[in-house]
Amino acid sequence: MNAVPATERLPVTGAWREGDPPGRRRWWPAERPLPLEAGGELPCARLAFETWGRLAPDASNAVLVLHALTGDSHVAGPAGPGHPSPGWWDALVGPGRALDTDRWFVVAPNVLGGCQGSTGPASPRPDGRRAWGGAFPFLTPRDQVAAEAALADTLGIGRWALVVGGSMGGMRAVEWAVSYPERTGALLLLATAAAASAEQIAWAGIQLHAIRSDPHWQGGDYHDTDRSPHTGLGLARRLAQVTYRSEPELAARFGRAPQDTEHPWHGGRYQVESYLDHHAAKLVRRFDAGSYVVLTEAMNAHDAGRGRGGLRSALARVTAPTLVAGVDSDRLYPLAQQRELAALIPGADRPRVIESPYGHDGFLIETEQVGPLVRELLG
Repeated sequence: MNAVPATERLPVTGAWREGDPPGRRRWWPAERPLPLEAGGELPCARLAFETWGRLAPDASNAVLVLHALTGDSHVAGPAGPGHPSPGWWDALVGPGRALDTDRWFVVAPNVLGGCQGSTGPASPRPDGRRAWGGAFPFLTPRDQVAAEAALADTLGIGRWALVVGGSMGGMRAVEWAVSYPERTGALLLLATAAAASAEQIAWAGIQLHAIRSDPHWQGGDYHDTDRSPHTGLGLARRLAQVTYRSEPELAARFGRAPQDTEHPWHGGRYQVESYLDHHAAKLVRRFDAGSYVVLTEAMNAHDAGRGRGGLRSALARVTAPTLVAGVDSDRLYPLAQQRELAALIPGADRPRVIESPYGHDGFLIETEQVGPLVRELLG
């Protein structure tokens, strides 16, 4: 059940921490405490971000790319010092690609509460003595977007030519268009929703229980100890991975086959179990359990209509030309949610369908279908 071999010694967290190679990251430090929707404030917040291309003198060519739950600011480029994984949308960002960096200035922040350079549970508290851990405040997507808006102010970007995001990034893209319609020039929403559904909250809740039930969770205050909830985080990732893919893909790819010479009747694994173990082991090496909890709770809190008279009233605020696309095999964010967005956003075209066997992950994998949507909005 462990995510990694018992003989392997892992760091307490896979988060980026002070002293690690910076890679391509830059940092924006908040000049004042960030007020939070749930009450209170977050002092000394900062965002890590990466950019590609050059900002035009009138700042008219800026594009904001927002990542999903376990993504980060490293949208494009190879893995290397400071970046444990290659760019998660590398095929879309660069010269001649859909987000042509000879034309567009692409900005990708690591989300507030994340663990790859932005302030999150693994970050030092204001006194610098220990990590935030379990004391890190509750965040909502509106808080995260408020921090991103302040970053845009610092960069001199008053209006994005395009805001694009999928899954959790799509939630923030919705919030951008509702909270700052005058700053959102165009909008691309991929495999996301106007509000988290009961089923999405249920799946997420089981993952939260897996992490919090790990005896090494320690109320979230494990960062300054020698024990970490790797097992709980690995279980959460296994469950999430099943929801990210489709049953037909898993059946075609693995079927009932055992893993190599292992025999499932005698302590061995099926291939699909080995696949889940692999993804669990990868995540615990590059992510932080505390961030997983904070970001999952933020996703559960997503409701664009909260305090705005409901979804219809809230989404009526959106003024940007909008494309909404879903994946036909997505069982986590089904097409009905994208149809709702397209129906309620005044500037939305008909919902587009990404054809893919890969389920929810199709918005990351099917770049040949996503690229034309980007080009359609940017012209």
